[in-house]
Amino acid sequence: MIDENMTDDLLEEGDYELDHEVFGPVLSALKAQDAEALARVLDPLHPADIADLLEQLDPRLRTDLVHLYGIELDGEVLSELDESIREDIVAHMAPEVLAEAVRDLETDDVVDLIEDLDEPQTEAVLDALDDDDRVVVEQSLAYPEDSAGRLMQRELVMAPEHWDVGQAIDYMRSEDDLPEQFYHVILIDPRMRPTGYVTLGRIMGSPREVKLKEITEESFRTIPVLQDEGEVAYAFNQYHLISAPVVDGNDRLVGVITIDDAMAILDEEHEEDILRLAGVGEESSLADRVISTTRRRFPWLAVNLVTSILASLVIAQFEAVIAQFVALAVLMPIVASMGGNAGTQSLTVAVRALATKDLTSANLWRVIRREVLVGVVNGAIFAVVMGVVGVLWFGTPLLGVVIGVAMVINLVVAGLAGVVIPVVLERLDIDPALASGAFVTTVTDVVGFFAFLGLAAIMLL
Repeated sequence: MIDENMTDDLLEEGDYELDHEVFGPVLSALKAQDAEALARVLDPLHPADIADLLEQLDPRLRTDLVHLYGIELDGEVLSELDESIREDIVAHMAPEVLAEAVRDLETDDVVDLIEDLDEPQTEAVLDALDDDDRVVVEQSLAYPEDSAGRLMQRELVMAPEHWDVGQAIDYMRSEDDLPEQFYHVILIDPRMRPTGYVTLGRIMGSPREVKLKEITEESFRTIPVLQDEGEVAYAFNQYHLISAPVVDGNDRLVGVITIDDAMAILDEEHEEDILRLAGVGEESSLADRVISTTRRRFPWLAVNLVTSILASLVIAQFEAVIAQFVALAVLMPIVASMGGNAGTQSLTVAVRALATKDLTSANLWRVIRREVLVGVVNGAIFAVVMGVVGVLWFGTPLLGVVIGVAMVINLVVAGLAGVVIPVVLERLDIDPALASGAFVTTVTDVVGFFAFLGLAAIMLL
């Protein structure tokens, strides 16, 4: 039995993971089709925890939970879900249940929820909204996907720029339709253009007669409504913003973006970069089915096959050398593997730096020089190690020299390729996180094999 006083016990101490004591009662309630027992377990949980629970359940059990929990499924739970899971859950919700779930959501959350729904579900949600909210949501949907217009919410607090603190406080106390959460009062001129904003803390800590424009924040900046959401998230992170007004082409106030939405986008950008670097698709998740997962991964495995064939063609050019010195076949994978790992290290740093705008034309050559020097130092160290191994293992001093020199060459090239390739791809408007891995792997494999076998052909024959 779980009651409201046990909410904290549902999480593992210190790590916020759902405890196994949650899953047992949930599974029992689903098996017995006991809606009251299920509600006793889920009601005390935060919407984010219920979303985690849904994501971890088997798809069939997830559907059973949606049907059994029914109208109690909060809209905030839907907004916390992974997109692929959310689509599946919404598809199993009755229109009236879906409409009730989203009725109290902020407009930005409603837009995020319905932009990927099919038409009947979208209409069910829109019909559940008040006329004013429906108009606002439809206007937001008219903006391009992944733009600030889709990310912003229309619920905000604004005041004329000539007001004082007392007028602002009186207005907020008398207004019945304020957002549930907000951080700034946005100041506007007669043309509805934002001119600054004031934090609630400054308002509450200032005398009533103080003019609002005298206590505005230096961090004030506006976001163009068509700006890419990735750029919006970067601005919030770079300038430590809590909220920012969104303006149209005439600089008029049309909405506001808050830090929670910006950080969610930043998190998505990071996740996409990681998934793209691994070649598994930017929308991959643990809940994906076998067919969809296979479809996303197959193209990159095919690209890897092509790069492997190119490396094999290089090896084929030295077939006679390998036939005379079997030790070369044993040591080849070491050179290629070390180069591949070094290239991946440089590549990961470079792609992340490009995403955060830390790698620019101003410091590009310094970064390239650093990576090359790192390759030289690491290459020299491992060259000595592998040179000794080569001598002790095969008793051929020249073989140790060959693998040592090849190691230095490949690690230097790996460091160079790991930086230059993503920079070049970005200049060509190609996502470096998506395409760099295949090119870097090809370069390190081809150079590694060519250097090792080429030096062996020169020095050992």
